[in-house]
Amino acid sequence: MAWKSALIRPFAKSVARGIRRWSAEALGAQRQVFRSLMQVAAGTAFGKEYRLKPDSSYDAFRQQVPIRDYEGFRPYVERIIAGEHDVLWKGRPVYFAKTSGTTSGVKYIPITRESLPNHFGTARNALFNYLAQTGNGQWMDGKMIFLSGSPVLDTTGGILTGRLSGIANHLVPAWVKGNQLPSYRTNCIEDWEQKVGEIVRETLDQDMRLISGIPPWVQMYYERLLERSGKKYIKDLFPNFSVFVYGGVNFEPYRASLEELVGKRMDSVETYPASEGFLAFQDSQSEPGLLLNVHSGIFFEFVPAEEIDRENPRRLSLAEVETGVNYALILSSNAGLWAYDIGDTVRFVSKNPYRIVVTGRVKHFISAFGEHVIGKEVEEAFGQAIAGTEVKVVEFTVAPQVRPPEGGLPYHEWLIEFEHPPEDLGALEKALDQAMMEQNIYYQDLIEGKILRQAKITPLQRDAFRNFMKSQGKLGGQNKVPRLSNDRNIAEELFKYKIPYI
Repeated sequence: MAWKSALIRPFAKSVARGIRRWSAEALGAQRQVFRSLMQVAAGTAFGKEYRLKPDSSYDAFRQQVPIRDYEGFRPYVERIIAGEHDVLWKGRPVYFAKTSGTTSGVKYIPITRESLPNHFGTARNALFNYLAQTGNGQWMDGKMIFLSGSPVLDTTGGILTGRLSGIANHLVPAWVKGNQLPSYRTNCIEDWEQKVGEIVRETLDQDMRLISGIPPWVQMYYERLLERSGKKYIKDLFPNFSVFVYGGVNFEPYRASLEELVGKRMDSVETYPASEGFLAFQDSQSEPGLLLNVHSGIFFEFVPAEEIDRENPRRLSLAEVETGVNYALILSSNAGLWAYDIGDTVRFVSKNPYRIVVTGRVKHFISAFGEHVIGKEVEEAFGQAIAGTEVKVVEFTVAPQVRPPEGGLPYHEWLIEFEHPPEDLGALEKALDQAMMEQNIYYQDLIEGKILRQAKITPLQRDAFRNFMKSQGKLGGQNKVPRLSNDRNIAEELFKYKIPYI
């Protein structure tokens, strides 16, 4: 069966050369994308409303088209659902990607015929680029699994509608279909725990070589496999397993636990897909960051994160960004999104080529005391605090404790489900606090000024986060727990699973 990787290898090398070419000419690629978008926008209801022309400049665009989130787009989406054509993009979308928002309820993100290659061609290109770089193509010659949502689609206004990962199941190319697991029947199971049980049954005796999914749900799959098989490591079940593909959350907090379950260090390919578009992907096994997808129908703008809630924030093109700055990510695309705030924040780690790291969500931060701590900072602080220790975690989240029930100064509370808990919880609290002060100067000022006291860890029972997600109806699929929040809503729910302070 090794013929498949041999056949595809030359094409993979061609894809990798193309990626190197457009990433080296990223500014030109963005100018080309912008021009092509304007040519279509001018003929849409949205474009006419905002006086867009086929030759509109970027300066004109950012003056005429305001930034908006989904609530600002909802009236246009409702017009599409009602049957209107040429509203945000020519014709009508071929799909709606259905997603839930924290404030907007259910969101229907259009996917057009022109935007399909961005979503699904980019995923292929990321893997082909990995093959070309590493020479590892053996994953093509065995089974692959994509832990995803249900492929069952509804219709909304006559447009096929479902989760993005479910839509993807209908667009798997022929060269993958014969290798793909789980079966369509199993993928349609809505109950995540039942679904994982069936996935384990279907894959237990298969030659699994590539596994893809969000790390906490992949961990659940591994644990069930080992429990069912009686094996010590995943590598004993799947000796040819060679690459892990993930997106949606930072892998590093999970790496130690997942590699312990696998029994070896794995190559991994990180991706940054969203319902609004496939935004970036890991293009190097040695350099940090994800390559911004500048040549795939998306025009990017960047707003300094601290300005995103201002009436007229600065809007920067790719040519104007700097490394080390936290930006809110704004998209215009051939899906018919225009100056759309997707709610994510990113930071550039390189401009040659343009590589980013995802730093969090605009609304996921802690600033109860003016510190404005973001997700990337708590993740990096946690990794630094446990480096060189035996501590391993399943999941964690952080929340402010403004009025401690025990009295005293307020603090940041880390609610952690441990795989291997520390012998000295106080020492870990101290290490976390020191790491956080190195990550965030405002946090350091609050600690040193005795406005806050040292961080506190609340250890949680095993399966606390899974039980919490199940109680919210969000177990499995692409759902994930926020790393931090500026209120205690999640923390208070998780308190049900706390264990005595060690």
